[in-house]
Amino acid sequence: MAAHPPAAEQNDEPDTGSAVQTADTPPSPESRMPVWLPRAMVLALALLGLFELANWAAHELIGIAIMMTVAFFISLAMEPAVDGMAARGVNRGVATAIVFIIVFACTVGFLVTLGILMVETVSTVLDELPRLLDELISWVNHTFHQNFTVGQLRDRLFKDSDVISSYAERAANNVWGLSNTVLGGFAKVVTIGLFSVYMTADGPKLRRSVCSLLPPANQGAVLHAWDLAIDKTGGYLYSRALLAVISALTHGAFLWILGIPNAFALGIWFGVIASFVPTIGTYIAGVLPILVALTIRPIDAVWILIFVVVYQWIQDYVLQPRITARTVDVNPAVALLSVIVGGALLGAVGALLAIPATATLQAFLSEYVKRYEVNEDPRIERTGGKARKKR
Repeated sequence: MAAHPPAAEQNDEPDTGSAVQTADTPPSPESRMPVWLPRAMVLALALLGLFELANWAAHELIGIAIMMTVAFFISLAMEPAVDGMAARGVNRGVATAIVFIIVFACTVGFLVTLGILMVETVSTVLDELPRLLDELISWVNHTFHQNFTVGQLRDRLFKDSDVISSYAERAANNVWGLSNTVLGGFAKVVTIGLFSVYMTADGPKLRRSVCSLLPPANQGAVLHAWDLAIDKTGGYLYSRALLAVISALTHGAFLWILGIPNAFALGIWFGVIASFVPTIGTYIAGVLPILVALTIRPIDAVWILIFVVVYQWIQDYVLQPRITARTVDVNPAVALLSVIVGGALLGAVGALLAIPATATLQAFLSEYVKRYEVNEDPRIERTGGKARKKR
């Protein structure tokens, strides 16, 4: 009879059949990667790449979009004059050229006048600077019982020459950046001017092209909105021109009374800057005549500063809200809010374009928003006792 092997030896033999069975067993569904996950990851990466590309393109093109917007509003402002000349038989291209040449001539004339004023002012200030320093030092010595001299001031200035040299070095380092800024600004102005000419000269073709993309039922609404934009933008510029005339005459007369040289030229400077630079235009314009007054009678600089502050208050709260509201039909509070919002979004350009854009939108919506008749009720006017009695 054969002897059986011990039980321990039987257990030490590898169970190859069991191992093969474990290797051939497919993984459970829970441990397998979903089929859709790789595709979803690729799609997510593609969408992220497209978003980054669109974000980059938007940041790069925002400047061009702003320039095109400014050019469009300039063309809206120039179109009434061009349309009037075209209605009298003048070729539209020639009429556009005439209008823009007149505007360009006025702008160049203002810049030349400004340059002459600044050169004369700087020259006068430099000529009178020694006398002004002597008078200032004498006033300080008399008021504060000191014994300063011009020589001490000069020595102190040269002693701190390292500060001056550091300022000069920083200014020299910023010359290249400043020149690039000036050249870039000039290029933007030229670009805006060219597109404004094209949009004005080809206004009918532009409107026809826009309308060709819309169904006939919507073309009338677009053309009506376009007409409103032309009317409101022209009204806005008219109001600004009226404010400029009032400011120029007022400041010119005041400076003439004080005996300031080039009073009415400075008045024109006041009118343009104070009217077309929102909020702080009058304060910026006041720097030039104040410098002139300091070289003649310093006390006149104080009077000019007081007059500038008072006039700015009158223009902001009396003249501008009334004139702007009448010419572009915008509530004074809404006009002020639109300027603030436009300035916050697009800076000075947004502040200048905010009122005509708001007026156009308001006029367009007012024709399509339904309004109801309001019954007479003392609670509307809040007429004191009547309102309480009604309650």
